[in-house]
Amino acid sequence: MAGPAARLETKRSGSGKRFGLVVARFHEAISTRLLEGAVEALSRHGVRERDIRVVWVPGSFELPQVALTLARSRRYHALICLGVVIRGETPHWEHVARTAVEGISHVGLSTGIPTAFGVITAENQEQAWARSGGKVNRGEEAALAALEMVWLAQDLSRRSKRRPR
Repeated sequence: MAGPAARLETKRSGSGKRFGLVVARFHEAISTRLLEGAVEALSRHGVRERDIRVVWVPGSFELPQVALTLARSRRYHALICLGVVIRGETPHWEHVARTAVEGISHVGLSTGIPTAFGVITAENQEQAWARSGGKVNRGEEAALAALEMVWLAQDLSRRSKRRPR
């Protein structure tokens, strides 16, 4: 199993930034831990509770559709998609995971809104639980990635407004 992502070490604040969190209800107990990790990370970086909107969807397959709707609203600085896909006895899980990956990527690329991927793909429940709050919480990591992308977009926007010398 992969280890934790690098920690985001910064004094920058997410205050005033709005985040949409789209969370899959399938494997709800694990998804809830991902959500808790994401919200805690955003709060730790100054994002107010009122600037976080959580939308639940049936499963990871539905994450991209709702993320696209939120992105098109232009109300959010970034989106965070959270869910769990666990290998089953048929290839169904592969189709769901692929659709989630490709769809979530499409949302960010097509709208320009940073869209973080916090979907666990695991071989079994034990792995999923470990990635949702054991040594790592992929929800927290996705929130930190979203924050970093918001700051990067802000920095790039400032630089592009400067005139070249």
